[in-house]
Amino acid sequence: MTEESTNAEIQIKDNRLRVGPKEIASLVILMIVVLLVVNIGLRELTGTPSPIAVVRGNSMYPLLREGDIIILSKKSPNEIKVGDIIVYRSLRGSLIVHRVIEVEYVNGIYYFKTKGDNNILDDKFLNEYEDGLGINQNRVVGVAIKMGDSVLKIPYLGSIALILSGR
Repeated sequence: MTEESTNAEIQIKDNRLRVGPKEIASLVILMIVVLLVVNIGLRELTGTPSPIAVVRGNSMYPLLREGDIIILSKKSPNEIKVGDIIVYRSLRGSLIVHRVIEVEYVNGIYYFKTKGDNNILDDKFLNEYEDGLGINQNRVVGVAIKMGDSVLKIPYLGSIALILSGR
């Protein structure tokens, strides 16, 4: 075998690996397939139909950065506490990842006041609170899984999904 192989797409020359566009595309497709398979398995483990979320924006910086993937679990509304990071569906339909700063229980329904760690104001100023009470328990998609004081996340891997979605 010579130092440079003309029969292979991946070539090694001068002890350097050269990767072409086909290999990069294959790797991206492989990562997407792996994420889909993991997503299906996580649905069973976490009890939520949406066990992963991609962080958009910098409202949770420095804990979470745009492109981070977080793993979610399903919790009963009475199990969600101040300090938990929840993912909820905004009134416009997008997903928002913010920290619970207050919990209210009114007429048998839990409401969560939330705020991004990097935001000055809470989500009331995003016009997300119903009747000023907070995020209705029915809009909560999941709670970020913690390992100790850290959130279980895959840094930056979600950037691929953001790029593919045009964000």
